[in-house]
Amino acid sequence: MANHGAAAAADVKVRKKKEGQFSLVMKRLSKNKVAMAGLVIILILFLAAILAPYIIPYGYDAMNMAERFASPSLKHLCGTDEMGRDIFSRLLYGGRASLSLGFLATIISTLVGMFIGSLVGYFGGVVDTVVMRFVDILQAIPGILLAIAISACLGSGFVNTIIALSIGGVPMTVRLLRGSIMGVRKMEYLEAAQTINCSVPRLIIKHILPNSISPIIVSVTMGIGNTILMAASLSYIGLGVQPPTPEWGAMLSAARTYMRDYPHMVLFPGLAIAIVVLSLNMLGDGLRDALDPKLKQ
Repeated sequence: MANHGAAAAADVKVRKKKEGQFSLVMKRLSKNKVAMAGLVIILILFLAAILAPYIIPYGYDAMNMAERFASPSLKHLCGTDEMGRDIFSRLLYGGRASLSLGFLATIISTLVGMFIGSLVGYFGGVVDTVVMRFVDILQAIPGILLAIAISACLGSGFVNTIIALSIGGVPMTVRLLRGSIMGVRKMEYLEAAQTINCSVPRLIIKHILPNSISPIIVSVTMGIGNTILMAASLSYIGLGVQPPTPEWGAMLSAARTYMRDYPHMVLFPGLAIAIVVLSLNMLGDGLRDALDPKLKQ
């Protein structure tokens, strides 16, 4: 009974400490104007993508051959493409595919990497040696090349693109979490938890991960932007999301034939990708400084 009481008291203390740390991190983040600007831009883009069916002025697949290659105007804010489709409407709808690919692929790769990295970091030994050699092999292959190879094997499409992008992101998460866990697994609070017969899953989830996850949060934020770039690259070469679904990389690919005569067809999808990646990097830098203010000094 005494052991259970001590464990409950320790859990309450840890919970309060986590809440205090979270509040402190959010307070630091809110003071970073650059990071907050990035967060606001990302939220606006997300809302625009979610509400796209209600705010687009034209159907994303509505063609009007009489208005092919129209320049930006009040009628068509971003002009039209080679089939007379409104580029602004396609950008908003394409944001659904691009943002979904970036976020879903990064989240999946992070969850898989956290599962593997936590086991490797905690147990070490032979498990660590074997798994990390596979990680080294995967990490030796450039991410975009690995994604192209997997997409070529699986075929194009939304789900296959997510799988291709997710696999490439796993090694970095495994390596980051393994390093963090190896730095905390010999701490005294873990030895205290083991003395009260705390199970391994509870030990990892309740005590190790919360104290090792800071690098992962920053990596995820910045990794989303990189994943969106890779998704656009796959679509650009015809291995990602396929027509008629609009996607920013696919829009760039379709416009490359006409970019000299009608640069607006390339300009706006390119700007959309650049703004998203820049905003995520701004937010990631702010999170890094908020989680570890010593780095800023």
